[in-house]
Amino acid sequence: MLNPKVYQFLVSCFASVGSFTYGYDLGIIAQVIASESFVDYFNKPDSDKTGLVVSLFTVGAFVGAFIAGYMSDFAGRRATIAYATVIFIFGGAMQCGAQNISYLFAGRFIGGMGVGLLTMIIPLYQAELAHPSIRGRVTALQQFFLGIGALVASWIGYGCYISFADNRQWRIPLGIQMAPAVILGSLIFFFPESPRWLLDKDRHDQALKTIARLYANGDVNDPLVKVEFDDIQAAILDDRQNGSHSWSDLIRDRSNFRRLFLTVALQGSVQMTGVSAIQYYSTTIFSQMGFSTSRTLLFQAINSIIALIAQGCCIGLIDITGRRWPLILGNICNGMTFIVSCILLAVYPPYSGVVQPRSAQIGFIAATWIYNFSFSATCGPLSWIIPAEVFNTATRSKGVALATMTCFAMNTMIGQVTDRAMNTVHYKYYFLFIICNFTNALFFWAILPETVRTPLESMNNLFENAPWFVPTMNRHDYLQDFEAEVREEAEKEKMAHLEDSTQA
Repeated sequence: MLNPKVYQFLVSCFASVGSFTYGYDLGIIAQVIASESFVDYFNKPDSDKTGLVVSLFTVGAFVGAFIAGYMSDFAGRRATIAYATVIFIFGGAMQCGAQNISYLFAGRFIGGMGVGLLTMIIPLYQAELAHPSIRGRVTALQQFFLGIGALVASWIGYGCYISFADNRQWRIPLGIQMAPAVILGSLIFFFPESPRWLLDKDRHDQALKTIARLYANGDVNDPLVKVEFDDIQAAILDDRQNGSHSWSDLIRDRSNFRRLFLTVALQGSVQMTGVSAIQYYSTTIFSQMGFSTSRTLLFQAINSIIALIAQGCCIGLIDITGRRWPLILGNICNGMTFIVSCILLAVYPPYSGVVQPRSAQIGFIAATWIYNFSFSATCGPLSWIIPAEVFNTATRSKGVALATMTCFAMNTMIGQVTDRAMNTVHYKYYFLFIICNFTNALFFWAILPETVRTPLESMNNLFENAPWFVPTMNRHDYLQDFEAEVREEAEKEKMAHLEDSTQA
């Protein structure tokens, strides 16, 4: 029999196939619009049209995340994932078979809706399945599989670019993105539903069996299963009596507002680290520095490998290091790499038309790669981990949806202004990200409480009673001792068993 934590991890890995689709699209679209066959087929689209090809995807994702806030509470976590894959496949098919630019626009928007649904529901689903001791590494799988998708896209895009000279250069990469969505949608109902959603819908027997399957290889009498079932049920009853379920209650209730403020600020801050500007513009800077298109695509492929290694480090360490300090230190490191990049762009402007010295080329590539490692090991994964775990059952779907919508709204904004900003204010645009990274670090040092190993059912107490300025708090004063509860339940069973034996 599989160890229960291994089983939880494997289930979460499968769900993360949905994150793979987002990473693949992020990795492939820059290469698609840069290919000569794409430019020729769509009659040399201007920067506004190519910008729409990129940004309509994130606009669709914004809409999809909002829909997921309703759908996941009504239909369940698995059904939401299944619906999302159908939408994504339809949008992917439209992109792959696009006959004109308008057709492609529609496919990008619809495919984005599917990704918005997936990126909202997957970390939430994973957090609700996982034991507190591994919840961080499980929800970090969202960013890890996103990285795998970007890596696969980089090499597929590079391979198609050097292998084909016709429309297969971009149609094949856009078509491949549908394959993982087909697998996920076809098999998701073979995996467990969230026990918290089941209990919220009063499906107690199913919830108990699911918890037993997740925590004790199906043993419904295991003490851990009983404690988890009782804690979830008590939390849901408390939410029904005192909690808030509407969108407006996320703002009116002090504890809910604190969590919403934190997670929305987190997702917004992640985009202001400059990640989208790097993703969207680094290839252009590489080409302006004198690198060929094939060499630029190769650098991006290597960059994807670096990101994946960093995300693997996060999965291995995040439940040891916690959430708070990796986020703070990650922002500081990001800011330092942007200082280096800004200096290089100021001294050796790539838009001057002059081939830059090799030292400047190497320096910018190195700064980009170091930034990518720092972001992918800290800020990127934590932007999905923290929102998925801080809300209670009554507000989790809506809270995570709003945080995810913030991510895509900011992503769209950065994607729209980056090209224009780099062509007008040039290196000074990087001042924005330098300032934001360092202020992010200070902001989260002040307001982000540590949530590592905190049971989901303890989050209410943590956010209701802990001070807003968290450096003054003692975290242990606001947590229930989950392991102590399990030991107490086991001791009760042991004593009851001894009494039965004595009477016999």
